[in-house]
Amino acid sequence: MALEHLILKHMKQDSRTALDPAAPPDIPTQHAPPPSRPTRRRRRIWVWLLLLAVVAVGAYILWPRKNTGTGADGAAGAGAQSKKGVGAIPVVAVKARKGNIPVYYVNLGGVTPLYTVTVKSRVDGQLMEVHYKEGDTVQKGAPLIEIDPRPYQAALTQAEGQLIRDQALLDNARIDLTRYQTLVSQNAIPEQQLATQEALVKQDEGTVKTDQGVIETAKLNVTYSHIASPITGRVGLRLVDPGNIVHAADTNGLLVITQMDPISVLFPLPEDQVPVVLQKLNTGQKLAVDAFDRSMTTLLTHGLLATVDNQIDPTTGSLRWRATFDNKNNKLFPNQFVNVRLLVQLKQAVILAATAAIQRNSQSTYVFLVQPNSTVTVRNVTIGTVEGNDSEVTSGLQPGDTIVMTGVDKLQEGTKVTPHFANENGAGVRSGSPASPGGVPARGNTTPSVNAGHGGNHKAS
Repeated sequence: MALEHLILKHMKQDSRTALDPAAPPDIPTQHAPPPSRPTRRRRRIWVWLLLLAVVAVGAYILWPRKNTGTGADGAAGAGAQSKKGVGAIPVVAVKARKGNIPVYYVNLGGVTPLYTVTVKSRVDGQLMEVHYKEGDTVQKGAPLIEIDPRPYQAALTQAEGQLIRDQALLDNARIDLTRYQTLVSQNAIPEQQLATQEALVKQDEGTVKTDQGVIETAKLNVTYSHIASPITGRVGLRLVDPGNIVHAADTNGLLVITQMDPISVLFPLPEDQVPVVLQKLNTGQKLAVDAFDRSMTTLLTHGLLATVDNQIDPTTGSLRWRATFDNKNNKLFPNQFVNVRLLVQLKQAVILAATAAIQRNSQSTYVFLVQPNSTVTVRNVTIGTVEGNDSEVTSGLQPGDTIVMTGVDKLQEGTKVTPHFANENGAGVRSGSPASPGGVPARGNTTPSVNAGHGGNHKAS
């Protein structure tokens, strides 16, 4: 207080001096000479500095108290908010519905051509011409390779000349036989001579027959010199170049032709699945088969189940099946590994739920069911077939029930939620907005998966 009194006194004196410079300042009883002008200015500076120091000290003292008060107010506000509680949790929900779901058996298979031919030479000779390009698709009967036919044409000419000679001998022997038969009837010659002539005729007939065989062989060799395609298919890489000498005894072929369209896929099924498929196959049903790539993401082509092997492999306990596919787009290649999906059954008018909404723990399978009061309850369900985004619910749900698909990590029994229904793109829309016609969320990803509830299904990768 003394400090404040001193400050006020100096301020009053400064103001009086400013109004009347001639007025005497308040001084003690003892008379002193008036201060000079520089002294008065220094005093004024010190007064203002002292005033600023007082203000700073007061701010330093009062500031923590203000903050303390603010913190208390914030804590009180937080406590009030905690008493009021948090709002409803937003979640993405879908509705259970009735629909159809297919049952598939899936396994890994290998593409196998129906026909594969290794073309070899059946005669010896020089390779003269090649009428195809590597990778060409050739038709049945199209010319492929020319082997030098001249040696076989010469042999053919020689065999034809020998036939003419032997045919003349046969004709002469037959004329003599006719003459001898007449003379024997007249008893002009012995019967032994007639028998000898008959044997000579048969001998000449045999010679002529042999000559005809030689001619056919020579003609066949000439034909073998011109190699044609035995099937319609794709030609592989050339194994022999023109100018080389080829032999019928060569172990390697000249080229390989593979039928590409149609083509087949061989795949195994576990023996416990065999009776179901075999029963349908024996009744004449055409079972559809889809071929997917190794990652099971891209559908390559559609086909039909054709036939089955005649014995189960004891080492794997599986039976091999053959499916045939149209391959006009050449998406299937021999020895390619593919995932085969066999359609066994189509379940109709069953209750379906989104696979993402199905929750599992060590004891049960359940869903979070949204009740009319916007709270959730845990509902145990039983799952049958699972295909893609859909799961068959055999018990626990009814068509139209709303279940939580996204946001279940924050839920427990009785939690209040604000449901947003999934639209066709998988995003959420406000509660009450139709996700698709009838309020049923549209299916998104169509990637196939193995159906649950059917033992022995394997998803190949």
